[in-house]
Amino acid sequence: MMLKRVAVIGAGAAGLCAAKHVLSRLNRFAPPVVYELTDKVGGTWCYDERVGTYANGRPIHSSMYRDLRTNLPKEVMMFPDFPFDSRLNSFLPHHEVQRYLESYCQRHAIWPHIRFNTAVDRVQPVVSAEGEQKRTTWQMTSSDSSGRQKTETFDAVFVCSGHYSDPHIPNIPGIQSFKGEVLHSHSYRYAEPYTGQTVVVLGAKASGLDISIELVKVGAKVTLSHRLPRITYPLPAGIQQSSPVVAVEDDGRLRFQDGSVSAADVLLLCTGYNFRYPFLDGRQLGLEIQDHVMTPLYRFLMPPAFPSLFFIGICKMVCPFPNFNVQVQFCLAVLDGSVTLPSCGQMEEEVRRELQEKLARGVEHRHLHMMQLEQWDYCETLARVGGFAPLPPVIRSLYEEVWRQRAVHPQKYRDLNYRLVSDASWEALN
Repeated sequence: MMLKRVAVIGAGAAGLCAAKHVLSRLNRFAPPVVYELTDKVGGTWCYDERVGTYANGRPIHSSMYRDLRTNLPKEVMMFPDFPFDSRLNSFLPHHEVQRYLESYCQRHAIWPHIRFNTAVDRVQPVVSAEGEQKRTTWQMTSSDSSGRQKTETFDAVFVCSGHYSDPHIPNIPGIQSFKGEVLHSHSYRYAEPYTGQTVVVLGAKASGLDISIELVKVGAKVTLSHRLPRITYPLPAGIQQSSPVVAVEDDGRLRFQDGSVSAADVLLLCTGYNFRYPFLDGRQLGLEIQDHVMTPLYRFLMPPAFPSLFFIGICKMVCPFPNFNVQVQFCLAVLDGSVTLPSCGQMEEEVRRELQEKLARGVEHRHLHMMQLEQWDYCETLARVGGFAPLPPVIRSLYEEVWRQRAVHPQKYRDLNYRLVSDASWEALN
């Protein structure tokens, strides 16, 4: 039997997970080729103080800021078969996650299969007839640090390049009149440059809230501008809430949705990231790729017309590493024939129906990839259909407890530590 050749784009957490599972199935798959744009593993967990572009002109990938700590405990973050060092606190600085991913890479002997400083320029499907069946292979064109190009053929491609590197910049009328600094959280590294300044932070999800708390600690005066329901738990002194920024006046002041106007030294955009795959032709794949949504993707993983191209980790508001672990195993079960997919038309109809149901429930179009509570049934279904072990229930239980703690103690929930007692239970240690 011919071993299937698999390409993996990206050596962050999702890409390393894909490579690990391919390497554990060498009776079915050839060793993977992992293409990594930088000289390190870890993806978005690689902190780089620089912003903008590297010396070679490529954009700096990481959005990590210096003092970031995880907002999930290590007991929930870990790949289910690879725990963090038990001596560490539950909530970790980013460099400990980076070290964990390096250890994961070492343990599973992934390093030799990674091509560092290599950009993927183009991924092209090649469809050929085999009797009455059609067979798709993938032509991958990549270039190394010297610009030398190479084209290879694979049976499947795992796109694991993440979605935290291409900042989404909202259209704010009159922004050219703003006299202060405008930056996206992608380019924020630490708070000290903003000491004593008036900062409007647009967006109040995880990064907006965390960065606002960092800023007031160095004496910045922060307005947290957002369209979520008003935050009712106590925020630190120095943070006030407002409605969203909707425009900039001719005199450079910011105008908010409620009609109020205010001057600011800095406008910090915590407005999320776009899906961006410059190496793919979305139309050729039957995909519509917008800023925050890519569709149709069967089970949020594969275009129905090309079900050997897999996007790992595009779901938002999930427990990421366990989610990647489940997605990768399901995709490999598709590739090795353990899972029989519906027809292309049936997959497209299922995706259309699921998205319509979400829209009917009032989910905004740009939030169609957000899972939150739906993630558990999603992972359970993938495991059941794919024929592998589901996530242990303790992951959901502790994840939901931490969400409750965050809502009540946004500044203190990271002081807690936890321990997994069994697959079904956990305990708090302090």
